[in-house]
Amino acid sequence: MKALTPSAILAEIVGNKPLPRTAVVSKIWDYIKKNNLQNPKNKRNILADDKLAKLFGKKEVTMFELAGIVGKHLS
Repeated sequence: MKALTPSAILAEIVGNKPLPRTAVVSKIWDYIKKNNLQNPKNKRNILADDKLAKLFGKKEVTMFELAGIVGKHLS
């Protein structure tokens, strides 16, 4: 997988070193689990804290939306 550079917003969560897309998604999930940000009623939804709200642009997203959002923040 090609290493891609995260945007400044994404770098707050995963760091600013170039990473493959799979590693970026993995680091985001680590952050979500560490900060207990899965919706307790529906584990497929992610509740945004301040950092994730900047990344997502809204308060809650589904895990299926995550890949599309991450793609917009990698170059």
